[in-house]
Amino acid sequence: MSTMTLSAAINDALKLELERDPKVLLLGVDVGFYGGVMGVTAGLQAQFGKKRVRDTPITESAVIGAAVGAAVTGLRPVAELMFVDFIGVALDQLFNQAAKMKYMFGGKAKVPMVMRTCYGAGMGAAAQHSQSLEALFMHIPGIKVVMPSTPYDAKGLLISAIRDDNPVVFLEHKMLYFSNGEVPDESYTIPIGNADVKREGKDLTLVATGQMVGFALNAAAKLSEEGIDVEIVDPRSLSPLDEDTILESVRKTHRLVVVTEEVQFAGSGAEIAAMVGEKAFDHLDAPVTRLGAPFCPIPFSSKLESEFIPNEEKIIKTVKSIM
Repeated sequence: MSTMTLSAAINDALKLELERDPKVLLLGVDVGFYGGVMGVTAGLQAQFGKKRVRDTPITESAVIGAAVGAAVTGLRPVAELMFVDFIGVALDQLFNQAAKMKYMFGGKAKVPMVMRTCYGAGMGAAAQHSQSLEALFMHIPGIKVVMPSTPYDAKGLLISAIRDDNPVVFLEHKMLYFSNGEVPDESYTIPIGNADVKREGKDLTLVATGQMVGFALNAAAKLSEEGIDVEIVDPRSLSPLDEDTILESVRKTHRLVVVTEEVQFAGSGAEIAAMVGEKAFDHLDAPVTRLGAPFCPIPFSSKLESEFIPNEEKIIKTVKSIM
């Protein structure tokens, strides 16, 4: 085991898969010479060459379109979309082509591609570079949606994503890139669709994604000092969603709070809340409660941005309101 950042864990996963399978290639804006806008792909072009770690023009539609074509013809591309906000200009390539080819060709076509991208607020990057858009991808059948919260999860899930024969959107929170954790040095996989119980508890289930997992763990530690025992479930992937683990937890604790950074309206938290309401209603002792961002663009002002993002204080207040 080594202690490494989430950024280093992703880099290690990419390196191991490039070494293992000659069909794997990376492409995207600045992924090669500059090592990616967040430095995640640093050193990979020098090791594997420009053919397998390819810098592209600033044309997101071409990057995702090239990945779709490469995947269908037998390669395993990992395309980096610099910021998730830029998906707007590549929606057709991802939503109408990658997501639907297997279905439209009767299962004969495979699209083994990964779209890596960073998301989330906290860096003062303003409204066009800070969104959490996981609900957009969740809504499209044919796409898997992965959101790691730790370096360990990031490495294992990315290796699984690269080996998957379906398109995977791999969402990396930019504020987690420099978070540390223990990670095995060797290659390993974590099945996509398996949630992880990050903390066991008996009084309330708190489902959290991405950066919110760490906030939830800190909030749970403070709540335990007041006698409130919170169980924290990290879905790790939103599509497929591990409903069984969430439902099992809710049936034990009888309360649910869902915490996500995305705009709360029509977000992934709404899907999780509805699922529990439909399948575990008789086990609930309180209304299912969501905590997310307000329905507005993300402000540039650091004070307003800080207020926009759910935090430990808001989590504690929400938990207490339904206990």
